[in-house]
Amino acid sequence: MAKTLALNDPLPQRSRIGLGLVPIIVLIGLWWVFTHGAVEERTISPQILPSPSEVISSAPELVMRRSLFYHAYVSLRRVGISYLLAVAIVLPLGIGMGATKSCKAMFTPVTTASGYIPIATLVPLTMSWFGTGESQKIFFLAMAFAIYLLPMVFRAIESVPDVYSRTALTLGASRWQVIWRVLIPVAMPEIYAGMRLAFGVGWTYLVLAEVVVLEDGLGALVAQSQRRGPREHIYLVILTIAMIAWIVDILWEQLGRWLFPYKVRR
Repeated sequence: MAKTLALNDPLPQRSRIGLGLVPIIVLIGLWWVFTHGAVEERTISPQILPSPSEVISSAPELVMRRSLFYHAYVSLRRVGISYLLAVAIVLPLGIGMGATKSCKAMFTPVTTASGYIPIATLVPLTMSWFGTGESQKIFFLAMAFAIYLLPMVFRAIESVPDVYSRTALTLGASRWQVIWRVLIPVAMPEIYAGMRLAFGVGWTYLVLAEVVVLEDGLGALVAQSQRRGPREHIYLVILTIAMIAWIVDILWEQLGRWLFPYKVRR
């Protein structure tokens, strides 16, 4: 008799890959159906949704004439710098909020209020502070990262069971030793998971950051293609963003498996 899988039992790798391909295949199939045939016979106009073959055939122009790889490098560098800036601010603040009641009381109102701020409203704010150059894009993305990551770091530290810190204090550890040698190591897998999720935020708001001044970056390519065409390049750039984010997420996952092997579910 075949083994019955429980609700949370892990799937074999082949099953996970196969199931992951199903929605992609369905989406591409629907895309082909709605854009197949002559222009006047299509369900959806090519001005709205070009066919898969039209999108693929426009790739050489995007790569060669419009320097896709250069713009991808600019966006990746921009996201990386913004992320590092946010982490440098958020990690000590989140750890302090989770470890000490006074720090929590001081910054919780600001943290709670920032969670309700629409990220788009930060664009004019950062423009008034930093102008419309590179600094504006960096700090806008850094603020978006920080708003998302801070509560996750704080909750990871705060959720460490009290038994760990109480045991350390009983054995004679100081408060700083409890923070550095107990709270942070125990919470680090959850902090790392939050950092991995937060990194995706940069790609979510990348277009919003780069359309202020259409100079470079993948977001600028999307805006330029929407205004002047060709429309096929919009979908290619979106696919490029998705592929970069997917590859980076795989790297995050592999690093997490190496750092925290005891957290990996088999």
